[in-house]
Amino acid sequence: MSKKPRTTGEHIIALYGHITGLKKDISNLKNNHIKHLHEDVEKIDAKIDTVTSWIIYGLGTFAVVLLGQLLYIFSN
Repeated sequence: MSKKPRTTGEHIIALYGHITGLKKDISNLKNNHIKHLHEDVEKIDAKIDTVTSWIIYGLGTFAVVLLGQLLYIFSN
């Protein structure tokens, strides 16, 4: 346990230490964690775009094949 401040000056110094520590923690969060989180979100976004495009391509291919089969059936 830390030493308890007795005078007003010691209280101010103790509070300044807490505020400085808080500023360092906020700076650490802004610079490190949020940056990594943003990079992870960008990776997930790229993966979702890839999966979505493959699904659309697959549905388009299915529609072309189905249309070809229907045209073949109705032409006979």
